Amino acid sequence: MIIQMEGISKAFSGNMVLKSVSFAMEKGEIHALMGENGAGKSTLMKILTGIYTKDEGTIKVKGKKVDYKTPKEAENDGIAVIHQELNILPELTVAENLFLGKELTLGKTAWLKTKEMNRIAEEKLQQLGLQVKATERTGNLSVGKQQIIEIARALMTNADIIIMDEPTAALTEREIDTLFTMIRDLKRKGVSFIYISHRMEEIFSLCDRVTVLRDGEYVGEKNVPETNFDEIVSMMVGRKLGNRFPELTNSPGDIKLEIQNLTRSGEFENISFSVRAGEIVGIAGLMGAGRSEVVESLFGYRKLESGKVFIDRKEVRIHNPTDAINLGIGLITEDRKSKGLITEFSIRNNISLANLSTISSSGWIVNSKEIALYERLVKRLAVVTSGPEQKVKSLSGGNQQKVVIGKWLGTSPRILILDEPTRGVDVGAKVEIYTIMKELAEQGVAIIMVSSELPEVIGMSSRVVVMFEGKQRAILERKELSEERIMHYATGGDMYVG
Repeated sequence: MIIQMEGISKAFSGNMVLKSVSFAMEKGEIHALMGENGAGKSTLMKILTGIYTKDEGTIKVKGKKVDYKTPKEAENDGIAVIHQELNILPELTVAENLFLGKELTLGKTAWLKTKEMNRIAEEKLQQLGLQVKATERTGNLSVGKQQIIEIARALMTNADIIIMDEPTAALTEREIDTLFTMIRDLKRKGVSFIYISHRMEEIFSLCDRVTVLRDGEYVGEKNVPETNFDEIVSMMVGRKLGNRFPELTNSPGDIKLEIQNLTRSGEFENISFSVRAGEIVGIAGLMGAGRSEVVESLFGYRKLESGKVFIDRKEVRIHNPTDAINLGIGLITEDRKSKGLITEFSIRNNISLANLSTISSSGWIVNSKEIALYERLVKRLAVVTSGPEQKVKSLSGGNQQKVVIGKWLGTSPRILILDEPTRGVDVGAKVEIYTIMKELAEQGVAIIMVSSELPEVIGMSSRVVVMFEGKQRAILERKELSEERIMHYATGGDMYVG
């Protein structure tokens, strides 16, 4: 075994988050570590790599007993980590981020080999399918591109154990395929991977074995070829989950939102589609296709150069998010940490931010109204929390996403836009979010959903708008939907022959 962890326990402020957990991995293996948000996966890996100190248990790496005090010690032992939360420094260039802490210098001087670092950086990123200048400021790039840079940085350490925590959360299907090809190639060379993901398709496509945690405890281990989706889900949640996607049975009503020829130079052009009351319209496409840019323009984050927007067949002007909110539009953003939440604030404060008009009087927040709003939404969304004053940063990814959704549900939106609504959340939370979307549709809310997960797009959409390089390539009805058909148009294909 290249890694053996036995009897690992850890408590924070008296709260046990890991209870005598064991984990073992062989050399040259891709081993999935699975569990719902809050099951203890990330904590276990942080203990392995020296970020946290274990309370009990033993750890062996390559047959040697270890107790890393810092992540640097683990890295020196050949362990690289790609964290779920990006560790990119936005003010630095792409090359500076890739070589941070391991800069190339001229001899023993402090002079940097900038040209060589830029060249190597661009070569490494091209191997991952990303064409970007090494001198580009990283903060100017999309979340997906930043994720690829994070992956490239880990791969450049020449590690023989790589931990990947939700590495594909911001990637498109094409980018995922490129990453998987690289992972399989490294596996053949003897590199071992611990792979944490909530995407079941990835686990069954890529991994050899899976270890499941639940509520901080070891549940079991399975060889991937000998198990199935339902068995893994049952191990994770302790019960059968039922259908993955709810059946959409309601009949859409009148057209609630219509956009005509929306254009913003360099991002998208001539985008036209409509959404009916009670309808879920998906938007699919590869990274850079302009999906998020379109919905952010609809919400007033970006200024449109031309085109028209109609709500209830009446033309409207949206100059900023306040205009959108006043028109009954809500937006759950792609990046919940930087755009959807203030993580240092409490759950109550975050939910209140978009609902100040309904919980205040004469410019003052009415405490009883704020608490009532919190209690109603937390109960409706089944947010696991210790109370209204708990800071959002201490919640699991799935519960953070529920808080973002709750914030906008409080506004009673007529039109709700969800950009990657289930990114980084576990399978149980995904089903809960899908159920919420179904309920909103049944109440007549018009929903637009941007997603990189094709099963999600197909399972939840009445129709799908497919984009390619800023252009609208096709609008597919539900009966026409398939992964092959969507990818055909998303990669620039014309007439589909299936």
